Amino acid sequence: MIPKEIFKLGEDWLTASITLSIAKGETPIELSTNAREKINASAQIVANIVAKGKAVYGINTGFGPLCTTKISKEETKILQSNILKSHGVGVGEPIATEIAKLMLILKAQSLAKGYSGISETTLDRILWHIEHNAIPVVPSQGSVGASGDLAPLSHLFLPLIGLGKVNYKGTVMETSVLFKQTGLSSVTLGPKEGLALINGTQFIAAHAVKVVEKLHSCLSQADIIGAMMIEGLQGSVKPFFNELHALRPYKGNIHVAKRIKRLLKGSEIMEDHIDCDRVQDPYSLRCMPQVHGASRNAWLHLKELVEVELNSVTDNPIIIDEELTISGGNFHGQPLAMALDYACLAASELGNISDRRIYLALEGNSPGVPKLLMKETGINSGYMILQYTTAALASENKGLCFPSSADSIPTSLGQEDHVSMGSIGGRKALQVLENVEKILAIELLTAAQAFEFRKPMKSGVFLEAIHTAIREKVAFADKDRVFSDDIEKGIEMIKDQTIIHVIEKISKKEGISLKTKFTHEFEVY
Repeated sequence: MIPKEIFKLGEDWLTASITLSIAKGETPIELSTNAREKINASAQIVANIVAKGKAVYGINTGFGPLCTTKISKEETKILQSNILKSHGVGVGEPIATEIAKLMLILKAQSLAKGYSGISETTLDRILWHIEHNAIPVVPSQGSVGASGDLAPLSHLFLPLIGLGKVNYKGTVMETSVLFKQTGLSSVTLGPKEGLALINGTQFIAAHAVKVVEKLHSCLSQADIIGAMMIEGLQGSVKPFFNELHALRPYKGNIHVAKRIKRLLKGSEIMEDHIDCDRVQDPYSLRCMPQVHGASRNAWLHLKELVEVELNSVTDNPIIIDEELTISGGNFHGQPLAMALDYACLAASELGNISDRRIYLALEGNSPGVPKLLMKETGINSGYMILQYTTAALASENKGLCFPSSADSIPTSLGQEDHVSMGSIGGRKALQVLENVEKILAIELLTAAQAFEFRKPMKSGVFLEAIHTAIREKVAFADKDRVFSDDIEKGIEMIKDQTIIHVIEKISKKEGISLKTKFTHEFEVY
């Protein structure tokens, strides 16, 4: 693999896809000379503040409700390591190693901007962890998403002072063991450094990066699977005409309608019923541009906010210059918390309408398609029970859609009297998306089964190729079998983005594009 252009931390514009590329080791990172100069200048300002003895929050005072407690010059370093220890109170299963690595990358980007008072030595150690894939173990629960993600970030950086655990070379070990294996030793944190490490929104933002990635994948595949279901049930192409959507020009609606219309282009199946007497289709077919499109618009909103967050300084206090340090609220997670709740709902609705299409396919109301998608029923239940699973998943998602950001429980003895709960919103959104992937996998199988009954008629070049790809993994079902095996293969196809890769291959081979005037906004992140 040819490495991509080196990303300069603190200087270059970070996006969700670049962050993921760095995490995969595809894009190298560096701290430029200019960035190092800014970092060192900021650290020197902090040292000067300590030397002068003027009280500045988090540098020579206690934290939270202890902000009026002055700390002596000699104790400022002890204070910084103590904050990592005392705030390491996370519980629950560890987050995915990938998300913990994303947190490291996002924190490095923020610190590299030179407003945090972090030392060059400490930041270089963070970069070592990224480069050598020595990823700290971070519990999933414990952040309220306001003074930054205090608990998870504390666990993320406990290894800097020789504590906590790391996942290194596939093994979870105590940091002391890592030090023995690598020859490293603890970093001595200077004034403000501990607070700079644990103040920030990197837990929320890392989850948001994954939501951007996974929701985009689900949106793209939902359009394709939905188009195949239209073919299988001989739905109408008219609801996807631009003339309709020009009269209500939401970007997402237009983008989805044009994609689906092009997927159906050249279809013998569509031509076969062009003069049929059906007036209109149920909403789950007819309103895909409106429903998928609304979820697309929610995704776009999240993407735009995530990019702002990835290129921001979110710790506290902020070191502007020798004369100005500001204790503000850049660590508050509300901007992403609300957007993640919106994205969670958008994802859930994608699964909800998918379940409705699956149910529609089982009814047997489309000419040529048997009830329960199997000709010999009675002794065979056909695809009936697969929809039970999607109904259960869709219902579970609805319960998870209560907005985390609607809640706030005061902490820190009332000093932190409004919190975002964005960390919970991020975790819930990913949980919903895991369920949506499973629902889409079942719709993929159901649509392919319905599609089969249209033979020997052919669809357009895209959907024919996709159906072939599905049949390479999952055979047509003419009698009952253990469908969980099929579902697992379907889920694997969704996670591997098999049908997206087929689209890309055919598009390149045939010179047919699914691009719209909004492609850059909806397909680039």
